[in-house]
Amino acid sequence: MQGRIIKVSGPLIVAENMADVEMYDVVLVGEQKLIGEVIELRNDKASVQVYEETSGLGVGDIVVSTGHPLSVELGPGLIESIFDGIQRPLNTIQKMSGDRIPRGVQVSPLDREKLWEFVPAAKKGDEVVCGDVLGTVQETKTVLHKILVPFGVKGVIDFIIEKGEYNIDKVVAKVKTANGVTDLTMTQRWPVRRGRPYKEKYAPSEPMISGQRVIDTLFPIAKGGTAAVPGPFGSGKTVVQHQLAKWADADIIIFVGCGERGNEMTDVLNEFPELVDPRTGDPLMKRTVLIANTSDMPVAAREASIYTGITIAEYFRDMGYSIAIMADSTSRWAEALREMSGRLEEMPGEEGYPAYLSSRIAEYYERAGIVRVLGSKDVKGVITAIGAVSPPGGDLSEPVVQSTLRIVKVFWGLSAELAYRRHFPAIDWIQSYSLYDDKLAKWYDENVAPDFTKLKQKLMAVLQDESRLDEIVRLVGMDALSYHDRLTMETAKSVREDFLHQNAFDEVDTYTGMLKQYKMMKLILDCYTLGLDALKKDVELSDILALPVREQIGRAKYIPESEISKLDDIAKALKHQMDALVNKGGL
Repeated sequence: MQGRIIKVSGPLIVAENMADVEMYDVVLVGEQKLIGEVIELRNDKASVQVYEETSGLGVGDIVVSTGHPLSVELGPGLIESIFDGIQRPLNTIQKMSGDRIPRGVQVSPLDREKLWEFVPAAKKGDEVVCGDVLGTVQETKTVLHKILVPFGVKGVIDFIIEKGEYNIDKVVAKVKTANGVTDLTMTQRWPVRRGRPYKEKYAPSEPMISGQRVIDTLFPIAKGGTAAVPGPFGSGKTVVQHQLAKWADADIIIFVGCGERGNEMTDVLNEFPELVDPRTGDPLMKRTVLIANTSDMPVAAREASIYTGITIAEYFRDMGYSIAIMADSTSRWAEALREMSGRLEEMPGEEGYPAYLSSRIAEYYERAGIVRVLGSKDVKGVITAIGAVSPPGGDLSEPVVQSTLRIVKVFWGLSAELAYRRHFPAIDWIQSYSLYDDKLAKWYDENVAPDFTKLKQKLMAVLQDESRLDEIVRLVGMDALSYHDRLTMETAKSVREDFLHQNAFDEVDTYTGMLKQYKMMKLILDCYTLGLDALKKDVELSDILALPVREQIGRAKYIPESEISKLDDIAKALKHQMDALVNKGGL
């Protein structure tokens, strides 16, 4: 199918004689064969968003349809790769043409020459259906890549290749189906805008442990859940996502930079290969896929990048893995939607965003979840989706934030005020929430401590009391408060500085296991409870605040996980020193 350009408007072109193309078909534009995608059809005219710079294109240039929707290639070689928004491998392009992506460059997403050791997991005569494992490839030390029967294939294995090293185009199996024999290689393709099918979806029931105390204890995200991290410039969105990528309880990490500044993406590209995976001791890149689409790349490609990322996540989910996908930031993705909608002259919604903004955001987040995947065996896979949102000026009432909050279940609201005070993670404990709290309470009480949920509620009550008392302090000063309220303020300060504040660059404080989080929380609250009892017995507040053990509680965050028993020693010292005060026996 071949048409001709009749209009060029930035990344949008309009071509005629395109009656036979379908929505979302990929087309090649002009002599350089720039990659584009059909986003609107009117009679024989097609509007195409071009994923590359369109300068030089003019009326009369040829547009050729490939007849296929925008798709990603899935197979061995995805892990450790760095792709742009339409799955072009940036490392390969750099070797070919330097630091800039030349227009119209055509590069295979996966290395077609590299040999992978294929180990068959099925044999001739086996009946297989979509999702069954034909064989495995040890892609990295961390990831065992399972070669699955593609969607739509069902039959009996007529041939399967023996164990050995092969490239991804080698036919590794032949399946006799109702329509004849189908050759299967190690790769398959999937359209990015269509979610991969599954048998059943489940409600999330256990948390994704991140090692970040404010998240795991106060505002947990469930495995298979969704979360948004909105906040103004400089409030630490990227650092939160980096910490989650490093420490989250997931088998594979997919990090999508959809339109962020180049220097932020450069930090990711430089840091991830050097970061050590706490699970294996290998580089974190050994279980990571990066999709880099920075703000100086074509705006239209931002829109594709988020779908490319979630499709790759679904592919690994179908192998039975737990995936965490980070999108930084969905505001830039929404801006790409707004620009293309404007060029299509569609009726704008709020603040110029398209009227379908909410449904597009929902389409993305609904692809997360815990599912029973296709195949003859009972296998579950998980995708947890976390999206950063960058509202102008930190305005949480703007459309992208509000559309996202209607869909996701966890809101980690970042505060500029906390960031300016150098309190990181700058997650505002008054504004933030997790709708998974009730579902996860049983897991915490059974797997961490029976009174975990009760202590957490008490901790939140202290922080809320501080917020209320802070107004009084601003008006009339601390001296106007009762001793009880002043102890509450001191306890809240301890919660903020000794528990919620976490140093991402300290090798011990950067990650805190759940048992240590519980014991730290219990120490602070025990100090508060014992202090209140002491006040009732006429002990001076100044004596309570001067206890030597309070300094030990403040430094508990720097005790390594391997020495966690020291927290029990601090608890004993706390009880002893409080008893000594109450009994007037001195310290």
